[in-house]
Amino acid sequence: MSSFKTFDIAGSGMAAQSVRLNTVASNLANADSVSGDAAAVYKARHPLFEAIRQQLAGANAGAQGGAAVRVTGIVESDAAPVARYEPGNPLANADGYVYAPNVNVVEEMVDMISASRSYQNNVEVMDTAKSMMLATLRLGQS
Repeated sequence: MSSFKTFDIAGSGMAAQSVRLNTVASNLANADSVSGDAAAVYKARHPLFEAIRQQLAGANAGAQGGAAVRVTGIVESDAAPVARYEPGNPLANADGYVYAPNVNVVEEMVDMISASRSYQNNVEVMDTAKSMMLATLRLGQS
């Protein structure tokens, strides 16, 4: 495997974690929103990842070509919204209920910390690969 593939792999991981961080931010931003209709309330979103492993074609058909992470989509949670009895709320339905999103703030914060650390790990991989490549180039300068 080429040393440059390391950058591709870490870069795809960083892109995937960036999408994950954006969906967490969206979920947290909408955690306190309410609606008078259970079907119209915000639903928590989560990205779906897929590991990709590419094969080289040709004489070396069994050699590993590289790997990556790809975001295949973003799905909405199918958990029921939380119904709260607030008859004074202007968004309340005829029965006096408003519906809050199914966003668990604690889980979202844990997911955010995990995504942030995964992103940082991929940055460290890129920095280490860069340092190793520069050290290899300096070997011939002595």
